[in-house]
Amino acid sequence: MIQEKTHDIALMRYSIIAPLISGLQDNYSSHEAFFRDASARGVTAPDGSTKHFAPTTIKKWYNNYNRGGFDALVPSSRADLGKPRKLDDDLKDQIRFLKTNYPRMSAAAIFRQLYDNGSIRPGELSESTVNRYLNLLAVEMKTTTNQDMRRYERPHINEVWCGDSSVGPYFKTADGKKHKVYIIALIDDASRFIVGIDIFFNDNFVNLMSVMKSAVAKYGRPQLFNFDNGSSYKNKQMELLAARIGSVIHYDQPYTPTQKAKIERWFRTMKDQWMAALDIRDFQSLEQLKGNLMAYVQHYNQSVHSSLKGQTPQDRFFSEPERIRRLTDEEIAQDFLLEIERRVSSDSVIVINQIEYEVDCRFARQRIHLRYSPDMKEIFILEADGTLTPIRLLNKQENAFAKREKLHLCRGEEQ
Repeated sequence: MIQEKTHDIALMRYSIIAPLISGLQDNYSSHEAFFRDASARGVTAPDGSTKHFAPTTIKKWYNNYNRGGFDALVPSSRADLGKPRKLDDDLKDQIRFLKTNYPRMSAAAIFRQLYDNGSIRPGELSESTVNRYLNLLAVEMKTTTNQDMRRYERPHINEVWCGDSSVGPYFKTADGKKHKVYIIALIDDASRFIVGIDIFFNDNFVNLMSVMKSAVAKYGRPQLFNFDNGSSYKNKQMELLAARIGSVIHYDQPYTPTQKAKIERWFRTMKDQWMAALDIRDFQSLEQLKGNLMAYVQHYNQSVHSSLKGQTPQDRFFSEPERIRRLTDEEIAQDFLLEIERRVSSDSVIVINQIEYEVDCRFARQRIHLRYSPDMKEIFILEADGTLTPIRLLNKQENAFAKREKLHLCRGEEQ
């Protein structure tokens, strides 16, 4: 779909500038230095390839985001569509950069990358032109494929929250059946403070989002969420959510245990302490089990941690109140909504999960963007100006008695 493609491009652009938006660019002397480094690193494009954009292009995206938010990164139709382009300074810079940093790239590969990222269009530049320019660039560089894997700890709270899920105890429901339960938790990297946790019968994105929503409402947004590559974490809805609240999503590479060691270590502690002493027969409902888990988490947060130099996770977390950047209730309500696209029928009806909803007749025969709560109790149309307009369930009986205004057309004055 068109919306999905434009969202993919916008999310790719946001992933490049996200460290600036969330304040994770401490290692750079200036924004210009960050733009150059981001250009050198490249980014994974929606088609799975690695692309490199000029620092000036990345700077433009950063300025657009500051002016108009995430929606300003969504691409629009090119104003110069169909016009010829020459080998200008920007193209030369891109070719020079690619050949300098990737000396094994051939002229054909560079030409294809320029074509794929939209820098050149069919018939506007030949591969031989690129090849002639490459003859002037004889720079050779050595690269390494070794991964840099080392333990780390962020110096401040709310820089990195690491999230994961773990299988909890088997729970017998009222019907006598045993069910596996899952515990989803978020831990702050600097303080080891458990900022969010809950227990569910299913390990899915909707339940993860509820834990994230509760944590962000209480303790502000983190600069970065650190997750693995599970389907509950790595999906378009997650990326859109992070972009709305101004955070970054980092997905761990496979076989890199140090990247989420703290949350895995906490789950091991939880199993050794809480689960080992648990008699599941004492609990009649999942809510009772949740209450017991919350009491354990509170005790953990208020206990001295060996790696915190005599502090408790709670004391360490609240030692930096200036790092807690809370969102308003309105922002929380709007940002933690799911998003889909639907086409409106000629009689102003859309269908979501086989349920019919009615929208304003001005949207008839159009594709509209919808944002909705996971429980489907709130569904909104995303208007062109960014406002959210609620919709309702279709009521055919009520519509049968609705008074409709008629539009009279005539050649003279209105009658």
